[in-house]
Amino acid sequence: MKIITLKQMRYVLAIDKTGHFGRAAQQCNVTQPALSQQISQLEALCGTPLFERGQKPIRPTPFGQEIINRATPILIDTQNLSEFAFSHSGIPSQPIRFGLIPTIAPYLLPRIFPPLLAKFPDPGFNVLEGQTENLHHMLDKGDLDMALIATDPPKNGVALISIPLIKDPFVLAAHAATKLTQPVQLSELPKEQLLLLDEGHCFRNQTIEALSLKKVSNPGNFAATSLSTIMAFVANAQGLTLLPAISIEKEAGDPRIKLLNLAPPVASRTLSLVFRKNSPFKTLFEDIAAEIKHANKTSPVTA
Repeated sequence: MKIITLKQMRYVLAIDKTGHFGRAAQQCNVTQPALSQQISQLEALCGTPLFERGQKPIRPTPFGQEIINRATPILIDTQNLSEFAFSHSGIPSQPIRFGLIPTIAPYLLPRIFPPLLAKFPDPGFNVLEGQTENLHHMLDKGDLDMALIATDPPKNGVALISIPLIKDPFVLAAHAATKLTQPVQLSELPKEQLLLLDEGHCFRNQTIEALSLKKVSNPGNFAATSLSTIMAFVANAQGLTLLPAISIEKEAGDPRIKLLNLAPPVASRTLSLVFRKNSPFKTLFEDIAAEIKHANKTSPVTA
């Protein structure tokens, strides 16, 4: 009886993820000829190609996409079964895959990562930075174990547990010569001077919501991919922006920048650790959440 193997399914998903046979082979820790041979055998078994090889990046055929759609939950269930089988120790057999969003990672990691490594040297961590939507997608597919984000988990997809950790209030960053006085009323800000992150960043959406903006347009078609870029413009008197408190130490050291408190109710976000509800390592992840609270100097949220 001919069957599709888990190895072949992993290779198919790796090619779909990377769009390249060579990179897929690297991801799977095999040689490219070995991976290509398995895909060829699978295509022979199915009687039809799974990928359009003439395209860059390589894309699945309609039949290949259906194989991917069906293989994905099978591999997730297989991973969950493996985790359950080895969960008697309460520790994963491989490093914890830990995702953080770009408006958290550079500010919180230097503070929390050393104590996390000290307390949880086994199994350790593999850290990934990515936007919220991508981290949710990776959690859903089983490519990530936990993530530190600043929004509520999505309603669709795999069920997630969310542990609130840190209350992160916003401040206004302006040029030192600004005539604005604190506490700043958000409704009175000159909206045409506001600088926002590019599409896809949850902090952009949180800023828009805090300012009750209906029409969004950055000055001079400005679209930054990092807060560091925005703060460089602020320092040069080319706009103003909201800044999360955890980023102040790193982003607001330039003497040309002035920080102003906001009038109550102060806009803020909540940083939370999320992980799959059915994970057998729930207790471990809860311990990690407690350590992050302890390691961070910002006032924790009462869950």
